[in-house]
Amino acid sequence: MTNPKARTAILAFGALLTVAKLHAQSPEAVESIMVKVARNQDRALEMRSAFVYHQELLIRFKRSDGITCREETREFTVTPTPKGSEKNLTRFQGGYLKDKTYIAYTQPRYHYKELDLDGELITDFAKDFTDDQAARDGLASDLFPLTRTEQEKYRFTLKGTGTYHDRSVYKISFRPRPKTGSDLERPGDQGGEGCWDGELLVDATEYQPALVSTHLARGIPFWVKALLGTDVAHLGFKVAYARFGPNLWFPVEYGGEFKVKAVFFYKRSMALALHNNGFKRAEVTTALSYEEPFNSDDDSANPPPHETPAQGSTSHTSPVQ
Repeated sequence: MTNPKARTAILAFGALLTVAKLHAQSPEAVESIMVKVARNQDRALEMRSAFVYHQELLIRFKRSDGITCREETREFTVTPTPKGSEKNLTRFQGGYLKDKTYIAYTQPRYHYKELDLDGELITDFAKDFTDDQAARDGLASDLFPLTRTEQEKYRFTLKGTGTYHDRSVYKISFRPRPKTGSDLERPGDQGGEGCWDGELLVDATEYQPALVSTHLARGIPFWVKALLGTDVAHLGFKVAYARFGPNLWFPVEYGGEFKVKAVFFYKRSMALALHNNGFKRAEVTTALSYEEPFNSDDDSANPPPHETPAQGSTSHTSPVQ
């Protein structure tokens, strides 16, 4: 007959094993996931700066009756620079509707009359939504809560796991943090700065964003008000990333669509669609320094796609044919 004390010890040991097994099977805490995403953002931008690529941008304005009244297509060659990237326009095609006739033009900033609101807005639209000089890839950082600064404005909830383009991902929802109340976690944090609700898919191995979808949760960002006016509906954006190598991810599809009423007589549905493709590695003459990424696997199993950079150096690049 088993000693009662020995039986109790065996049962306790078995319980500990069960708890440990359940803990090992439980998903990673969402806070840990997002910290790794934030820390990988700067490194991801540095790695992208070693590539030349082709960018296509379509912007379309429609009247309230659904008829397209203005449309512009831009194509660029995007080349890395020591501090970011340079966009060179390689093709432009535009058109506007006048008296039921669609008229084409071939130069940016074209105005067919003195007060051409569509012509003015479509140029600002392209610059502010796809060519933010403060963002290394041109996409304004406050559109998507990926960096540490933006993440502080939101609450994240792990909704589960899944598969996206044959890779395991975490499904994470987010919403603005409350403006006041006991929900605020950090001393001195005011909260309430976030504007978006949405969902984020994070690669479960390399902690890089794979897909981000947003829609306006409350308020309107100041720069959107300044650009489009105060009455904006159905505002939202989506950006999809593709993996080109270990820890090397590029935003390849980006878009948004919403309705604007800037003044009592001006109503438009506005849409943009951006596509990046034709990636080619640039010739690096000196290297960039950056931290190692967060991976589930050992870093030795996922080396960077080019040589480890020298500490404290800068970069200069030239395109490779």
